[in-house]
Amino acid sequence: MGLLTETIKTYISQISIDKIANQLTYHSDSPMLFSSGLFFFLFIGFFTIYMSLRKHTLARIIYVTLFSLYFYYKSSGLWFGLLIFTATSDYLIGRILENASTIWKRKLLVTVSLSINLGMLAYFKYFNFLYDLFVQAGNEIGYLFGNASLQRFSYEKLDIFLPVGLSFFTFQSISYIIDIYRGKTAVLHRWIDYLFYVSFFPMLVAGPIVRAREFIPQMYKNPSLTRLQLGEGLYLILCGLIKKAVISDYISFNFVDRIFDSPLRYTGVENLLGIYGYALQIYCDFSGYSDMAIGIALLLGFRFNMNFNSPYQSATITEFWRRWHISLSSWLKDYLYISLGGNRKGKIRTYVNLLITMLLGGLWHGASVRFILWGALHGVALAIHKFLMGRFGGFKQTGKEMTVSRRIIETVITFHIVCFGWIFFRANSMQTAKEILTQIFTNFHPEIFTQFISGYPMVFSLMTIGYISHFMPKKADTYVQNIITRSPLLIQAILLITAIFMVIQFKNAGVQPFIYFQF
Repeated sequence: MGLLTETIKTYISQISIDKIANQLTYHSDSPMLFSSGLFFFLFIGFFTIYMSLRKHTLARIIYVTLFSLYFYYKSSGLWFGLLIFTATSDYLIGRILENASTIWKRKLLVTVSLSINLGMLAYFKYFNFLYDLFVQAGNEIGYLFGNASLQRFSYEKLDIFLPVGLSFFTFQSISYIIDIYRGKTAVLHRWIDYLFYVSFFPMLVAGPIVRAREFIPQMYKNPSLTRLQLGEGLYLILCGLIKKAVISDYISFNFVDRIFDSPLRYTGVENLLGIYGYALQIYCDFSGYSDMAIGIALLLGFRFNMNFNSPYQSATITEFWRRWHISLSSWLKDYLYISLGGNRKGKIRTYVNLLITMLLGGLWHGASVRFILWGALHGVALAIHKFLMGRFGGFKQTGKEMTVSRRIIETVITFHIVCFGWIFFRANSMQTAKEILTQIFTNFHPEIFTQFISGYPMVFSLMTIGYISHFMPKKADTYVQNIITRSPLLIQAILLITAIFMVIQFKNAGVQPFIYFQF
């Protein structure tokens, strides 16, 4: 009997160990997210050890780097090796660049770095897209010249896995090399330090893109966590959780996805509401992730700049790009737009540079004609606004200089230009985008709106709450943040538990992946 009891105990303990091991290994259908219970469980243990190492710089750097690599493994499996390769190559190039004295050597090293990083992007993100274009071009040429052999090109998409966050950590690594070349940042002399910078888990898989000159000085400071920092970090994590796992996931799963999957089944007013829903979804999804990333980094002693600043409050398309995904838009400006010549080579060249920058920005988001059109729309809109500012002084006015009525009108116009672009960004195909626009302009039926409210009460409520909170004045947000930040620790803990409980209640079919994981 005793032997049987021991056997049962051993079996039960083995099951428990197997379950834990299963949770800790990579699963392609459930990458680790900040909004998952497993991450919070691991982070509590990680944070406890982290704070015990706060006065041991090298040990802390090694510890965080190992945890970051594990975090990336849970997001992309064995592709964490690609991250190590990127960090190693640019670390070595940076060391050589530091000692390169001639211009041609320095330019050659920058070119090598760009070739490696952009080459990886080209293969993992664009190989199938470019191959498809090549095949189509061959068939078209064969048709034009009556060459039957050229018309028989066939194409089978290769099964290429896109490592999570590839675009983010390659852009971050590129900025490091270019800043060394421009003399704007110091060179890191320890490989582990550079790997720490590139792999730091709060910003690893979906940004924000943090420049080396902003990040590196914070690496060597002994982290301290004041009461206010703790409150601010928890507030950001709370906001991010609610945005991502409550608002974004719920309206996506229960309304937006249905519209974009079958737009012809719904009237024009429902399609329009689906677009408004997606505009809120992508904002809450991405800004929610950024809030959590910035909040988690703050708990670890790192302060990152704001990545979203109520972008739909923008009165012009230029203002929108100063408020939307600030780390990416500033990266494109500093390393692409300015490198192309910026506004230093005449008005026509300025417009062309804006268009090229946004076209490539669109292509960065995905290898599809839809993303290129989305980028082109924003590039043309930015060029038009730049032209109008040069011709009419009134267009140079900022928000504070505008009258209230004018700012409201221009904000509504800008919002709908952005929403028009989101159609192409979200639609599965150009045919889907065409169907959505057709329904809006030919089958609108505004009387359906009341049926939408009664048929989707929770979706309507969350969209209303989401947009009202988005358009709240900055002072109101700061006021709420101060209340939570200065609350007793017990109150903060209760708020965090409540937010987690809400996430569990609203979760429908598992945790939804972050939209920007695919970029």
